[in-house]
Amino acid sequence: MSRLGVVLLSGGLDSTTVAAMARSEDYRLLALTIDYNQRHRIELDRAAAVAERLGAERHIVLPLDLRGFGGSALTSDTAVPKDGVMPGIPVTYVPARNTIFLSVALGWAEAVGARDLFIGVNALDYSGYPDCRPEFIAGFERLAELATKAGVEGEAFRVHTPLAAMTKGDIVRAALAVDAPIELTWSCYDPTPAGTPCGECDSCRLRAKGFAEAGVADPALP
Repeated sequence: MSRLGVVLLSGGLDSTTVAAMARSEDYRLLALTIDYNQRHRIELDRAAAVAERLGAERHIVLPLDLRGFGGSALTSDTAVPKDGVMPGIPVTYVPARNTIFLSVALGWAEAVGARDLFIGVNALDYSGYPDCRPEFIAGFERLAELATKAGVEGEAFRVHTPLAAMTKGDIVRAALAVDAPIELTWSCYDPTPAGTPCGECDSCRLRAKGFAEAGVADPALP
């Protein structure tokens, strides 16, 4: 019997791959995209296209304007770094973003009786965000147990992170294996005025690294 899975879907390569993996495991997809007034808003349209292609039963785009808080190059006018992936936590880190997003996904999951959440975090080839680490995911699962009626009554929530220990090349290969519509995805943090990827931000560089490692061309590029 198919289970419901709430998938955090940004419209990027990682979340799209995770959504396709969930579909391949016979989950019925509920896709959640957070419109946090991010600099790269083009990803919202890509998320809608991916949700439709993967046959999501419902796709919610939830407005949650984090520009009111700021604190990140993605939610302010701070310049997006273009000098390559550096050690440490970059200015593109959005304060508590995955905690916020997973909390919203948890609320939807509990409301509809789902107990499985999916998120495309990666702790190997990534930009150093603390909320992409396995320790964070384990902590959130514990929080879900304490914070929800379902959890208190003994119904555990599971946060699925199938990409956590993969390289970007592994992720590209996994995407191809489950027929993820990667040609629809968007990764760039700082689109050009023409609406094309900048090719220089951390996210663009990591994406290019993944396709190079996998030995395939990026179908989303012109």
